[in-house]
Amino acid sequence: MRSLILAAALTLLACASWADPLPSWADTETKTAIISFVERVTDPASPDYVTPADRIATFDNDGTLWAEQPVYFQLIYALDRLKEKAEADPSVLTSDTLKAAAEGDLETVAAGGTEALLEVLAVSHSGMSVEAFQDDVRAWLETARHPKTGVRYDEMVYQPMLELLSYLRDQQFQTWITSGGGVHFIRAFAETAYNIPPEQVIGSSGPTEYADGVVMKLPGIDFVDDKEGKPVGIDSRIGKRPIFAGGNSDGDFAMLEYTTAGDGPRFGLLVHHTDAEREFAYDRDGHIGVLNRGLDEGPDRGWVIVDMANDWTQVWPE
Repeated sequence: MRSLILAAALTLLACASWADPLPSWADTETKTAIISFVERVTDPASPDYVTPADRIATFDNDGTLWAEQPVYFQLIYALDRLKEKAEADPSVLTSDTLKAAAEGDLETVAAGGTEALLEVLAVSHSGMSVEAFQDDVRAWLETARHPKTGVRYDEMVYQPMLELLSYLRDQQFQTWITSGGGVHFIRAFAETAYNIPPEQVIGSSGPTEYADGVVMKLPGIDFVDDKEGKPVGIDSRIGKRPIFAGGNSDGDFAMLEYTTAGDGPRFGLLVHHTDAEREFAYDRDGHIGVLNRGLDEGPDRGWVIVDMANDWTQVWPE
């Protein structure tokens, strides 16, 4: 009996060692590169070994961990809330941009660029406590549905990326989100969606103030965690240079450049949206997730370009 138990235990250990940590990733060079890197930096006998304290991995959110088409999901939330506020009090629509946004005219809002977006966010996201805002985001996620897929927005997360996050954490990596999206918005669902706690979310933020036991959200913007802002946010919040960074657009270029410019083993990853059938296909043109410089310079910098159509056997969680 004892020998049978020992044999069973050895079999279980062998199966565990053979288990695929990234089952939704096709057996391509991309998957091999990821696993090879993780094995090298976690093997104490490897010259590339990195202590657990320095195993920092940062990820963009929109287009990297969950979808971002036809527009950023946070903007859809903002438009929904702006419309509700306008119905209750039409006087909040003080500009043509706000009037267009309340009518769902995304083209006009997009044409206004960052200033137009910030104007919409200033009205839709302010005037409440951080806790009330995050409760409202969670309530919206319960009922809002994506116009193409008809599913919840927080179900439009990428199964392969969920596996990658889990794999890294199993190997004693810290996984952080660093996004151009609002920090309070992402913190409302990051732990449930990605198993990333709110204290490991870096994002754009507006002014706040403390009063009577709560922190209130005010109109405006204090910090934009996009492009060159991402390394600044990482430095101020984490205090260490990551050794692994994942993004999907030129808005993430500075973060990958900052990560891979450090000494020792480094890994840069860009999700290339090539799958129009299962998700969306886009890169060089458009208003969201534009990827030019990353495609042109990434390979020469040693970055891995994930071909969604060929490198992922599954896109969405079942």
